Amino acid sequence: MRFDMHCHTREGSPDAKIPIEEYISSLKSKGFDGMLVSDHDSYDGYRYWKEHIRGKKYTDFVVLRGVEYDTLDAGHFLVILPTGMELKVLEIKGMPLSLLVRVVHHCGGILGPAHPFGERYLSVFSTGIYKKKQGITKRFDFLEGFNACEEIEDNNKAMEIAKKYNKAVFGGSDSHKMECVGKAYTDFDGPIRTENDLIRYIKSGKKTTAGGERFYGTTKDKLGIFNHALVQSFWFYNRFGALIKKKKRERGLNHVRRVAERRKQL
Repeated sequence: MRFDMHCHTREGSPDAKIPIEEYISSLKSKGFDGMLVSDHDSYDGYRYWKEHIRGKKYTDFVVLRGVEYDTLDAGHFLVILPTGMELKVLEIKGMPLSLLVRVVHHCGGILGPAHPFGERYLSVFSTGIYKKKQGITKRFDFLEGFNACEEIEDNNKAMEIAKKYNKAVFGGSDSHKMECVGKAYTDFDGPIRTENDLIRYIKSGKKTTAGGERFYGTTKDKLGIFNHALVQSFWFYNRFGALIKKKKRERGLNHVRRVAERRKQL
């Protein structure tokens, strides 16, 4: 089965322009079997599909729920939780990577870095944390090996790291506009119908195939050398955003603890 494993929708990401229904229609026309909705710190795109589309249209197309989480210190991570599980804390940016890994794995989910060698502050191998904690890669369940919005050489580096650590690779378009939809793919050698199917597939050690083509219409392509100023602003964005949401994030972590206690009782 072929999926686009990094998709931003208008309903869930403030910087995306593609309604999820148009996303699905476009991917189906290109031969895709499904998509991972991975909005920025939000499940709103998936919620819109669940409330307005699921069971009514595109019943032969799989829509998986994920999130692209903004960590405090290690860039963006794709996170998939078990079917039916929704953690409020994953919609509150600013957890450090070490805590994110513990939370996701404690709840039975999987995670891996988006665009691992992309822009500074947004990508794990472009941050200082990799130098401080080089063993952190072993704790990832997969890597995004091909991102259509990143340079080919950076995707090649991600593929090399995945091979070195024997990790599955995802391919995702990272689409924010229609022209980019379906520019990257992930092929699974088996049926993936739910988040639980995906989690079992990855945890079992089964391999994936990822690839695609570079999309030359991103914001950084248009800004050129001025993109450096935008990248630098992400440091302030991450730190300030994490600070002002500290109390809300603590309440979210308390919710995680309650979820974990209920799982133990089952």
